[in-house]
This record gives sequence, C-alpha cells and structure tokens, in this order.
Amino acid sequence: MTIEVDYRFPPNIDALRQAKVIAIGQTAGTWDERFSHREDNLRSHLAQVINVKTDEQGYNIATVSFPEINVENDIASLLTMIFGKYSMAGVGKIVAVRLDNNYGQLPKFGISGIRQQLQVFDRPLIMAIFKPALGLSAQDHATILQEMATAGLDIIKDDEIMGDLNTAPTLERLRACRPILDQIKQETGRTVLYAINVTGNAQTLLEKARILVKEGANALLLNVLTYGFSVLEALAADPELNVPIFAHPALAGALCASGDTGFSYSVILGTLMAHAGADAVLYPAHYGSLPFDSVEEKRICEQLRSRNVFPVPSAGIHPGIVPKALSDYGNDVILNAGTGIMDHPNGPGAGVNAFFQALDWYQRGLPFDVNKMPPGALRQAMEKWA
Repeated sequence: MTIEVDYRFPPNIDALRQAKVIAIGQTAGTWDERFSHREDNLRSHLAQVINVKTDEQGYNIATVSFPEINVENDIASLLTMIFGKYSMAGVGKIVAVRLDNNYGQLPKFGISGIRQQLQVFDRPLIMAIFKPALGLSAQDHATILQEMATAGLDIIKDDEIMGDLNTAPTLERLRACRPILDQIKQETGRTVLYAINVTGNAQTLLEKARILVKEGANALLLNVLTYGFSVLEALAADPELNVPIFAHPALAGALCASGDTGFSYSVILGTLMAHAGADAVLYPAHYGSLPFDSVEEKRICEQLRSRNVFPVPSAGIHPGIVPKALSDYGNDVILNAGTGIMDHPNGPGAGVNAFFQALDWYQRGLPFDVNKMPPGALRQAMEKWA
C-alpha cells in the first residue's frame, strides 16, 4: 500500500529535483556498499516520484508515492514522513494527500450518528457559540443555553478560547448547563448537544475528557491543531468517550495561509481531520467574516463527507446566508453562528428562531428580500446583517 502526496512548487523551482529530494530524504535516505546486503529492504522504504505536471497558474505539481510501511497508521508519523524536515527547506506546499480508506480512524458518530442522536434527518443542523467568549460565569452559560435551547437550537459549543479558567471552570460550566439539557429532553424529547471545550496538557487532557463525559457531557470540542492530531486520535479511540468530537481549526492559518509553503486548507481541515477521528469539523465559510477560497472550502466539505464527517462552515454565519449555504452544501451541514445568533436585536432565542424561519422561507421558495418578509425574527436579522 502507498500514500500519494502532491507538492506544489513555483514556476522557477525544479519540481522534479525537489520531489526526488523529498522521496529520498524523507524516507530511507542514501546508502553505500556497506549496506548492500540490506539493499532490497532499504529500497522497500524509499518513496518514488510518479508524476510531475503544470497547473493552470504555471505552478508545478509533483506527486510522490510513499510506502505505507513507513508510518504508524496515525497522523503524526504521516506528517513527519511527508513534510517533517523538508518543511524547513524553502518553498513547496502540500496540496493533496491520498490515503487508503483504512488509514487512521473513522468517526464514532459523524453525520449519521449525530443525526441519530438529535433525531433530525431532513434539514441542516443549527449550532450556536457562547458569547462573549470570556468573562461569563458558569450560571451565565446556563442562562444563555436555556433561552437558545428552548427556541429549538440543536447544538451549542464553547468558544475555542474558553479554557478551564477560574472565572468559569469547565466542570462548573457543565454542571450548570447539564440540568438545562435534561429539562429540554424531559419536556420536549429533544436532545441538545453541548460541545464543551476540553483542554489541558498531555497528562491531564484525556482524563479530564473522561471526567466530563462521566459528569454528563454529550459532546466535546477540541482545538486539534494547537493540542495535536494525536490528542484527537486518543479521544476518538477511547471507549469511555462515547460522544461526538467537534474539531476547531484554530492555528490553521499558520499552517495553510501561505501560497508557497505549508499545506492547503483542504489537507489539514479535510483529509487529515477526516482520518483522525473527528465527528464534525469547523472551517471558515467563504462568504463569512474570514477570507477563504470557495474551491478549497468545497474540497474540505467533500473530504469530510467522504468519511461521514459533518462539515461545519463558520465565521460570519447569519440567517441571511441560508440560501447560499443550502445551495452550496445541501442538508448535510451544521450552520455554526456566534454573533449571528447571540447579537440578534431581540436576543439569542430570537437569533435561533431567525435561522429556523430562514430554513422555512427557503424551503417554501420565497425570495430573501427583507422588504417582502413579515415582521419577526428573520426580518430583524436580515435588516441587521444582510
């Protein structure tokens, strides 16, 4: 079995030469006659350059095929092999990684499992974020959750910046919010997921996640790139953590934003997240508040869905983008809004209502013209954001 990686080089770079450097230097390296008796075994670990082509922008794309025997079926050893030392050698960007379907981990829940939990099968899911990000007490979180969950929200998450801080420790936030989730379930039969941010060092994070789940957490949020893919893999593989894991893209820009170095966003937030066990992955929507390429976004979405992982377009999402979102994604998507719900003129409950009114408005084929909308939560949202 092999792993194919596409490296993109600027027009002035000899792509074939650089690809050969990668193929040798990132695998077995060179050897002399002292190791001739081991030559067959050494060659079995060498990568091969299998193709070089030029794209529409004049960049050269070199494809290197790596033996899968060189890695440990995880993301850390994969990254070390395909780009570890060479990432410091100058220009060169990984724009695609093709892995066998059995490589890494599949999600425990993913699209089908999260839908089963929520018993929602025929529409996008609506997700909110606790705002302000910092400074709220645990009881503040519960009050906000009460209003939004009562309005029909599917999922809420901590802001990724919110750690296990003295102002509102993680376990206290969960203990304040869990009765609200139980109340909604008892009164309506609905499940609302709360993706609580799990943090800590390598010694404590996994144990903290186990404590949270034992205390009733029904979803986890992880800043995968700051804590590491190995942490995501450990959480996903742990049998005690039978809850969905939502992966946040914090730090992705440091790895992906450069045109000539690093990785494409679709590799980091698509391929690698999908093979590391995430159930849902957040990433910037191209019509949101962060600059993002629509082609890359489409690739991310396709990579995630190919392994039953929920795409979660985020950053600048509000009810007015519902037509674009459903046109781009269809139903198998989680629309994630922070200020687009929390800053609604009539409060976060009205913000949730505005999203459901937008879904209904779209499904009825009505135009998203604020002047043709009746008074209500959706019209107010459109007047503020659209």
